[in-house]
Parts: sequence; C-alpha cells; structure tokens
Amino acid sequence: MTQVIWIVLAVLVTFSVGYLGYSKYLARFLELDDDNETPAHKYEDGQEYVPSKKPVLLGHHYSSIAGGAPIVGPITAGAVWGWVPALLWIAIGNPLMGSVHDFVSLSGSLRHEGKSIGYIIGEYIGEGGKNMLLWFAFLTIILVVAVFALVVAIVFDAFPQVTTASTVYIVLALLLGVYLYQLNGPFLPGTVVFVTLVFAGVYAGIQYPFALFPAVGEASYPAGTLVLADVLNLGTGQWIPGSSATAMNPNRAAWVPIIMVYAGIASALPVWVLLQPRDYLSSFLLYAGVGGSLVAVIVGTIFGTAATETGSLVIADSMGAFNGFWGVEGAGLAPLFPLLFITIACGTISGFHSLVSSGTTAKQLNKETDARLIGYGGMLGEGLLAAVALSTLAVAGFADPAGGIGAALPNFATGGGIIFTSLGIPQTFGAPFMALVLVSFLLTSTDTAVRLGRYMMEEIVGLRAGETASGFNVGGGIRSTLGEIGRGRYTNPLVQAIPAYLMVISGEWLTLWALFGGANQLLAALALLTATVWLANWDDNKQLYSTGVPMAIMTTITILGLSWLAFYSNLYQNLIQGGAEGTAAIASSTVQMVLALVLIGLALALVKKGYDNISTVRDRGPASAVEPGDD
Repeated sequence: MTQVIWIVLAVLVTFSVGYLGYSKYLARFLELDDDNETPAHKYEDGQEYVPSKKPVLLGHHYSSIAGGAPIVGPITAGAVWGWVPALLWIAIGNPLMGSVHDFVSLSGSLRHEGKSIGYIIGEYIGEGGKNMLLWFAFLTIILVVAVFALVVAIVFDAFPQVTTASTVYIVLALLLGVYLYQLNGPFLPGTVVFVTLVFAGVYAGIQYPFALFPAVGEASYPAGTLVLADVLNLGTGQWIPGSSATAMNPNRAAWVPIIMVYAGIASALPVWVLLQPRDYLSSFLLYAGVGGSLVAVIVGTIFGTAATETGSLVIADSMGAFNGFWGVEGAGLAPLFPLLFITIACGTISGFHSLVSSGTTAKQLNKETDARLIGYGGMLGEGLLAAVALSTLAVAGFADPAGGIGAALPNFATGGGIIFTSLGIPQTFGAPFMALVLVSFLLTSTDTAVRLGRYMMEEIVGLRAGETASGFNVGGGIRSTLGEIGRGRYTNPLVQAIPAYLMVISGEWLTLWALFGGANQLLAALALLTATVWLANWDDNKQLYSTGVPMAIMTTITILGLSWLAFYSNLYQNLIQGGAEGTAAIASSTVQMVLALVLIGLALALVKKGYDNISTVRDRGPASAVEPGDD
C-alpha cells in the first residue's frame, strides 16, 4: 500500500527548491528595492491604499487566492486521471509557473502605481489592448463570484456547523479591525485573544449548528440543528428561485443571494474594517488546516496513530495512480491533455491571482521586498493546500467524477477529518474544522473578487489612482449614469452579482466549473504576457524566458481546452447529440460555447499585440527601453 506521505514529500521538496533558489533569482532580476516608495505609502487614503504589516498582508493575500479551486480541481483531477498526474502538475508547475506568475504580477503592479495588469499592458500596447484585457478579467470575475458563492452554499448545506462558526469569525473580524485600527490595541496580545476565539467558534458551531431551510430527500442535518425556516414559518423553501434546479435545494438556493449580498457589502467597506482583520484571522485557520494536515500525515505515517483499520494513512484501494489518458469510466470523454491542466487551475497556476496581486495586495504592500514572500511564497502555500486536498481524496477514497463540485467539497472535509485523527483529534471536530477552513477563504475570495471587479471597471471607465466613486452621483446622460453605476463602490457589486446569480439558479451550474477553469487559466497566460511585455520595455537586456515560456505553454493548453469545451462538450455532445435537455440547458450550452470562443478570440488578439510590441522594442535596441512606472 502506498503511503499518502509521498504526496506531501514531493511538493515539499520541489517547493523548497523553488523558494530558496528560483525566487531569490527573480527578486534580484526584478530589482526589488526597499528605498522605492510603494503605492500604499504614496497614495495612502485609509480606504484602499493602506500600508500593512507583512504577516497581515500575507494573511489577506493567501486567504484571497486560496479559494475553492485548489481543492475542487485536484480532487476532481485525481478521481478522473489518477493521483500521480495530478501530483506532478502541482509539484512541478507551481514553482516554475504559478509562483512566477503571482510574483511578477505583484511586482509589475508595484512599479505602476498599484494598477491592474490591464493598465500595465495598456501602457505598452495601447488603450485597445488595455480595455480588452480588463473586460476579459471582469467577465472572469463574474464567473468567480458565481462559482464561489455556490460553493459556500454547498458547504453550508453539507455542514451546518460551519454556518455558526463562520458567523462567529466574521463578527470577531469586525471587532479585531476596531481593536487594531481605532483603539490602537497591541498587535500580539490581540492576535492571541482573537485567534483563540475563532477556534472557540468552531466548537460553538459543533454545539449550535443552524440552517435556513429543512433538509430534503435523503439528506439530514446533525442532531440539534436549528432550522430558521421552521422558527419563522417560512415553509420548505420551494418558492426560492433555483431551489428545484439540478443539484440544488432550498437551503443552498437561499444561501447563494445572502452570500452575494455579504460580498457586496464587504467589498464596499474600507479594507481595515473587515478585509484585513478577517483575512488575518482566516490565515490562522488556513495555516492550521494546511500545516496541521501536513503534520498529521507525517505523524500518522511514523507512529500509525490514525483512526483507520491499519492506523496508517495510506492511499485507498479505490484510488488509481493513473487511470489512463481518457480518464475513468463515468467521467465522459476526458483527454488528460489538455483538460487536466484546466481542471487543476488554482494550486498550480491561476489568472485570478494576478487580479489579487495587482489589485488589493499591491495597494497594501509596505516594502518592495515583501513581494517575494507574499507573491511567490503565497502561491507555494496554495500549492500545499492543493496537495492536502489531493491527500484527503487519497485517504477518503474515490469521489464520483461526475458529481463535480457537490461531490468534491464534502470529500475534502471528510478526508481531512480522517487525517486529523493522527493527532488525536476526533473526526467529529476535524471534519467541521476543515469545512470552516474551506469556507473562510471562499468567503474571502468572493468579496475580494467583487472588490477587484470594481477596480477593473474603475479603470475601464476612468479613475485616477487613489480616487473612488459612490455610484449614486447619477445624471448627465445615459453614458455618464452607466459609468457612475459601473464604477461605484456601492453599485458595482450589483453589476456583478445579478448575472452571477442568474447563472447559478439556471440549474446548469455544474458546467460553470469548466468555463471558469478555462477562463482562469487563459487569464493567467495573459498576465504572463503582460509581465513579458513590461520586462521587454523596461530593459532591452532583461531575459524573457521566465515569463515568456510559461505564457506560451498556458496559451496553447488553454486554447485547446476551451476549443474542446466549445466544439465537443457543448456543440457536439449537448446541442447536436441532444445531451442538453430543455430550453435552459440548451441556452446554457449555447452561451458557454459562445463565451469560450470569445475568450479565445480576445486572447489571440492580445497575444498578437503583445508579440508585435516585444518584437518592435527588441528590434530597436536599448534606446527604446522604458523605465518601469513611467506613465
């Protein structure tokens, strides 16, 4: 029997080499200098531009990027193609591609006033290229909001204990923000007290779980669960939009809009009120979940203390090392290349991270040299989360590949609970705790995505660094009104939430994952393109291989994957062969096919513009080089 520890050791070795070696080289290559004033200091406004302590900002960044994708992706890929190909893509791809992507995206934003990757590429290839990339990113953000809000609802439904625990930790985060920034309380004592209370919230959740609506079918809640609908006489919830859709139920359907409203409110608040303190507290949950799981795997392997038949943490017999190029039966026709590299998006490389790095994180960086730990190191941390997710699948056994998100996420909590038994922690506590770990960064990623979407629209419509708009200053014509609403702090969340909500309640939400993965990976390719263009214009002597090679690889893989999604999965299987039944399913498949083709077209056009710019700059010689940050 193969020990799960081999999964852990593989990533620890490659990640250590990457951080101790390659990241140091990149830091020198990017010429990070603490004498340079960061945007957080230059535009400090107490709202978006706020210099932050390194551990606080690392907590925000890690919590924001570590969403549900590095869990769902590895679990789904491991079930379909086997744990070995999934592990190889994580262990090799992350330090050579994903961490580089995050690091250079953050560094590039630092040298361009904390602006997004869209702004950066616009500096060199023109306004048209900038707007193309910003619109691409904004559409991807809407997909992120839809998928992540749904995933949180799924976890709340599967583990009502987490609903209580999440409520407790959000309240604690608000109190911590007041404690740190209004009362100027001492940092370390506050950390100890509030982190302790967060973990106490897990216990409170186990004792006092609650749900919005009763469980349906064969599903059930833990004993003692408070069902609010019963208390308020709201019925079974069948009247809620989307409650009867495929793989949905009233409880999930009710949570989705609540989560979106929460994300909108959280995104509009100054970063010190909720974002920074909540992400800081969440980071301890993440460190405990990821780090604790890694320690538990090692302890369980050495001492055989796990609550399993053998006492050891071994890969279940139902898990295949390699299930063949076309994957397991039941997953449909699924070629390993290119679909594996889209299925595991986050955990290896993710375009969403470029939006976080060049959006919220760059506006809070205290010193330039902090970018190495936060950018490169933060992505390695997400890779460890992906390895933990793969380990939970290996321990818990085979997950139904056709079950999508709904099957993958409960597996993470269940498998994580089994792993924690190696440390003497009962599974009844370990499983809800791992579910809370999952929800904590899903909530963070969701409202961060909404905030980033506003940033994208601010740049499309036009706002200078350090400026913001309420969204209520309407009038002066249709164009002016739409621009105000689109970029408004309080109105932009509606622009994102409404289409995201409609996609979720359509009943075709399972297909959102493939489209999200493709769009996310293609955005990563475009972020690497942006970095390559910046470096080429910065200095004629800068090598372009570190960003250019991963860019070319991801562009090729993603275009092939989206083409498969458009022409085979949607056009042939769903539309021609009749796989899509009903008007809603047909409309969803059609929209997905069109979106996939639009994304491919936008990407190819931007790659062409970027290549032309690089060729022109390098042909002209050193005289054409542009200093970073020149506007």
